[in-house]
Amino acid sequence: MDEKIDKEDNKGIRLNKYIAHCGLCSRRKAAELVKAGEVKVNGIVEVNPSYFVQNTDVVQHKKKTLNLEKGIVYYLMNKPRNVITTTNDERGRKTVMDIVKPKIKERVYPVGRLDRNTTGLLVITNDGQLAQKLAHPSFEVKKIYHVTCDKPILKEHIQAIKNGITLEDGDVDVNAVYHIEDKPENEAGIEIHIGRNRIVRRIFEHFGYNVEQLDRVYYAGLTKKGLPRGWFRPLTEQEVIMLKHFV
Repeated sequence: MDEKIDKEDNKGIRLNKYIAHCGLCSRRKAAELVKAGEVKVNGIVEVNPSYFVQNTDVVQHKKKTLNLEKGIVYYLMNKPRNVITTTNDERGRKTVMDIVKPKIKERVYPVGRLDRNTTGLLVITNDGQLAQKLAHPSFEVKKIYHVTCDKPILKEHIQAIKNGITLEDGDVDVNAVYHIEDKPENEAGIEIHIGRNRIVRRIFEHFGYNVEQLDRVYYAGLTKKGLPRGWFRPLTEQEVIMLKHFV
């Protein structure tokens, strides 16, 4: 561990950092809350963000006691093909857990599902509250997919998808769909917030296309930038705050 962090831990943890690690907001926002007199320590308003919180201190914001999140972890994976999005598979096929288990000691699980042959962004965590939030339709989490079909996608079909279609399990509304600039006409981008089973594949199959490749390139504000296929990384503190408070 870094020596500077060691020294801070011996004194305690700075108040704004403590608040951020409780999942309330970013460190910068936490400092603003403290300076505004919105935070109490042991029942007394504390306006110094650099106050060192001790183990015996009780920190409150708007009468709510804040507690450090211990053992909660967040990872972002760029899922490869031929991998099952589940914690185990009865048929012995490779799962996302087989990829992360050697390097993550905590017991984690994937949020939502990607088909076996669908690649792209997948959040892995042990934060049940966040997982429920990301998976629940009412939060309308934004997802963007790069779709590659077996033949050129006609403009009239792009327009029909934009207008909204009806599949066997009900109406389907998409946020956006478009041909991708400088890409072949058999490729398209589609932005959705619904999470029904195989929904993107079924949208294009409805018009007679076979989806040969499907890649989730954007998920709840997260992108694949700098994350190669088959790799995963911890989410940054800012990304975790964004998922919890802005999704």
